[in-house]
Amino acid sequence: MARERKLRTIILMVLLLVMVLAIPAFAGETEIDTGDTAWVLFSTSLVMLMTPGLGLFYGGMVRRKNVLATILQSLLMVGVVGIQWVLFGYSLAFGPDKGGVIGSLAWIGLRNVGQAPNPDYASTIPHLAFMMFQCMFAVITPALITGAFAERMNFKAFLLFAVLWATLVYDPVAHWVWAPGGFLRKMGSLDFAGGTVVHICSGSAALAAALALGVRKGYGKDDMKPHNVTMTVIGASLLWFGWFGFNAGSALAANGLAASALVVTNTSAAAAALSWVFVEWVHRGKPTVLGAASGAVSGLVGITPAAGFVGPMASLVIGTVVGMLCYFAVVMKGRFGYDDCLDVVGVHGVGGTWGALATGLFASNAINLAGSNGLLYGNPSLLLTQTLAILVVIAYSFVTSAVLLKLIGLCCPLRVSGENEEAGLDITQHGEVGYTF
Repeated sequence: MARERKLRTIILMVLLLVMVLAIPAFAGETEIDTGDTAWVLFSTSLVMLMTPGLGLFYGGMVRRKNVLATILQSLLMVGVVGIQWVLFGYSLAFGPDKGGVIGSLAWIGLRNVGQAPNPDYASTIPHLAFMMFQCMFAVITPALITGAFAERMNFKAFLLFAVLWATLVYDPVAHWVWAPGGFLRKMGSLDFAGGTVVHICSGSAALAAALALGVRKGYGKDDMKPHNVTMTVIGASLLWFGWFGFNAGSALAANGLAASALVVTNTSAAAAALSWVFVEWVHRGKPTVLGAASGAVSGLVGITPAAGFVGPMASLVIGTVVGMLCYFAVVMKGRFGYDDCLDVVGVHGVGGTWGALATGLFASNAINLAGSNGLLYGNPSLLLTQTLAILVVIAYSFVTSAVLLKLIGLCCPLRVSGENEEAGLDITQHGEVGYTF
């Protein structure tokens, strides 16, 4: 009875807190553009689809006994980070600036985030629309990291890591780069749609996770080939489709900049798919479907930071180079001894880094007056700024991720037992199997 009374008291306190925070912010007098709003709402839906698409992309590349666990790690991020973002994540990332490093909690529970636009971010769409669009970026970023520790992480440790990482790594970095008072933004760093915030940040965390968890049981000895490349291709196709919302939606308006971002996104992905396959063909003797899918994703990663600042010819160069770079990064990982089993470091870390540097090379005011000219247009300082931003984010994400994993390991095992890993996470962690024969 005492335990039941305590539980009722806790539930009542939570309900009262929700009621206090649930004071709505109503639309003001600022006129909303319905075309811009429709485009951002649609783009939000496209980006949301990317996370379960990522689950399929990753799920096809693991062994059959781990397919459901891998898909679930992506799917649950829509729920876990989606709630964290509404409660306090958005306020930390985009709320009123505190010293250039974090947002205040003035918008906790979405207080003061309503139907009226916030001119600091977008003057023609509801603030709620911008919030939800950014939510989908916050959702997919920790999901990307799961590819580094697939097939071996304890589910409880995974959930703790996801919440803490989103709060202590993603939210501050998003503020640094995208909030008006963020110190990297004020320094002049450019990141149109998440090359630094999403891909470099997740790639650095993925390296920390791969090192912290160690290699899979039987790594280098057992057959660990993808169990369903067809599933991976479906996932890659959904990612390519959703990436139009990811990049073109970041214009936050249905305008010429959105059209330009859409064109360069597709061009870079196409070029990278071809360059990956060509290099693989020369290097290994055969072009593969998995290579084409991975190449396309690398091209999407590479163009992301530059999508709103470069033209089609620059995107062709960015995509061609990133396909080759990421291919060799994946090939070389075995020499460094870490087990990034789904190539998060090689594709997102390396691809995002090249994309951020390429922004410093190819950015042009002729594409976007809100940006800066890059090195090829007479402004070498932008390349230096981009390099500094890359180094800051890599260092912060890697070190903080490593510390979080160490602390979580003190509370619960990071890895499943050897027996459970051998049997597979689907049956041992979730009590179900992906296929019944």
